[in-house]
Amino acid sequence: MSGWRALFVKEVLRFWKVAFQTVAAPIVTALLYLLIFGHVLEEHVQVYDGVSYTAFLLPGLAMMSLLQNAFANSSSSLIQSKIMGNLVFVLVAPLSHWAWLVAYVGSSVLRGLVVGGGVLLVTAWFAPLRWAHPGWILTFAVLGAALMGSLGVIAGLWAEKFDQMAAFQNFIIMPMTFLSGVFYSIHSLPPVRQAVSHLNPFFYMIDGARYGFFGVSDVSPWLSLAVVSVALLGVAGLTVHLLRIGYKIRH
Repeated sequence: MSGWRALFVKEVLRFWKVAFQTVAAPIVTALLYLLIFGHVLEEHVQVYDGVSYTAFLLPGLAMMSLLQNAFANSSSSLIQSKIMGNLVFVLVAPLSHWAWLVAYVGSSVLRGLVVGGGVLLVTAWFAPLRWAHPGWILTFAVLGAALMGSLGVIAGLWAEKFDQMAAFQNFIIMPMTFLSGVFYSIHSLPPVRQAVSHLNPFFYMIDGARYGFFGVSDVSPWLSLAVVSVALLGVAGLTVHLLRIGYKIRH
């Protein structure tokens, strides 16, 4: 196999061998969110006409799980390899920075899609989904996972110990994910918080995917596509640059 394929397979096997932790656990977490929020708010909240709150919640939970696990895949792989010292075996291999990008981000996209699909599969019997525009669902799922996988590579390169990685995830990724409209429509927020939400690229990923299910959304799916695409190009470009110069991995 060519270099990038070998590294890609290695990364896929890395998360698949501990699938109970990397795949099953996030699905159970999303199920718990659904049981709690769906039970409490089902009779009190309706965001879209003809769509129950539980149905509204499902795409958001699936995308939230997808994004968080795509980030976790690449970031955890790099920080573990750096701390354990086995990253040197990848460094001595004749791999270009593009091969690193494709392998790490590609495996992150795969893990994100597996987890997101698993969430939809396990929670589908709670409420019917419409699947109005499947193409939009797949587009935002892949672009969102690629964006988070690239961001995970940046975080993995930057962090030198586990608590730095935990800080990155707890103070940046988690807040931006939870404040992106997973559990609510931003139209229910005060004007100032609505404006702040529009600055969050996570909002456009989730809102665009939700449009794919229901055919309605808080903003145009084309606007969401433009924002997510620009964000992906920017983050991926920075990732390629850091890999090319060997940021914190070549001395």
